[in-house]
Amino acid sequence: MSNDNDILRTSDSSFRLRADALALMLKGGGYAALFCGALLVIWFVLVGIGALLPSESKEAADPTPDFSMMVTVTEHTFG
Repeated sequence: MSNDNDILRTSDSSFRLRADALALMLKGGGYAALFCGALLVIWFVLVGIGALLPSESKEAADPTPDFSMMVTVTEHTFG
């Protein structure tokens, strides 16, 4: 039986550095994929809730007309 238990050859320092960097990049990529997946799930939930609403609620008038008022600007000259 062999005493060579270094299967990944981690005794070589340059290989160990590359392996650690790759592991950290893959870990960061996994976190990014989880974050994007969570955003996608939230988006689909909101779309699903919107699909459950009746069509009258989608075509209703704005309940806050004060905020959507057009503001007219008049020109004043001082002098």
